[in-house]
Amino acid sequence: MSEDTYEIYAVRYGHFEARSPMNYLGGDPHDVPEPLDYYVWAIVGNGKTYIVDSGFDEARSKTRKRDIVKPVGEGLKTIGINPDTVTDVIVSHMHYDHAGNHTLFPQAKYHVQDTEMAFVTGRCMCHAHMRLPFEFDDVTAMLRRVYDGRVEFHDGDSQIAPGITVHKMGGHSKGLQCVRVKTRRGNVVLASDAVHLFRHMEQSKVFPVFHNIEKVLEGYKKVQRLADSPKHVIPGHDPLVLKRYEAARENLKDWVARLDVDPKE
Repeated sequence: MSEDTYEIYAVRYGHFEARSPMNYLGGDPHDVPEPLDYYVWAIVGNGKTYIVDSGFDEARSKTRKRDIVKPVGEGLKTIGINPDTVTDVIVSHMHYDHAGNHTLFPQAKYHVQDTEMAFVTGRCMCHAHMRLPFEFDDVTAMLRRVYDGRVEFHDGDSQIAPGITVHKMGGHSKGLQCVRVKTRRGNVVLASDAVHLFRHMEQSKVFPVFHNIEKVLEGYKKVQRLADSPKHVIPGHDPLVLKRYEAARENLKDWVARLDVDPKE
C-alpha cells in the first residue's frame, strides 16, 4: 500500500424500519418497506486512523426511536480500532445521527466546516423545523471542544492528510461535507448525507430533510465528479452497502464492510 492509499470500513451501528414514502420528497406511490441503516466510517492507513462521523448512543436511540444494532465503539474495536487512541474525527454535519457519542473519542481533534458550526449556532436554529434534525447536546459538546482547542475548521475543500480530502456540499445541511479517500481501487467518496440511498443519486430524488434543494441535486453531480465512477460513491444510509461490499471478515457480515475493494456487483 502506498503512503497515500487507505483502507475504508463502513461500520453499521443503527437501523430504522422506514417505509419508502418517508425517504423521498413528495413521497413514493409504491409505499413499500425501505429501511435505513446508520453508519460511521473508518479510514485506515499509514499508521493512522481517521473516523468519519460519530453516530448516536443508546440514550439518543430511544428519544429518536431508532435501533442500535451494535454500539459504535464495539464495531470499531472488532476491526482493531481503539476509540481512546483515535486522533481525528471528520464530522460530515451536525445532525443527531452523525455527531453524538460525545465521550467516545477523548483524544480526537474534530474536523468541521465553518458553515456548519455557524449554522447550528445561528439564527436558523430559532425555527423549530430547522433545528429538528439537530440536538442541543451535540452542539454544546462541539462548542466545548472548540474552547478546548480540539476542533479544526475547514472552509470549503481541504486536505486532511495526503490522499484524504473534505469537500463542502451543503444541501442536506448548510455545512455538509463529504470525504474523498484514495484507495487501491481509486478515489472513493464517502458521501454521507449528500446521498442517503443509491436510488437518490441514480434517480435524482431528494430525501425530505434539506436546507437547500438545489444544492442537494447539484451535489449528486459533484460527488460523481470527485469519485472515480458512480460505483466509487458510498451513500450514507443505504442497507445495500453491506450487500454490495464484502464483509471485513466473515463473522462481521451485515455489520462491517470493506469499501476499498471492488463491489460484488
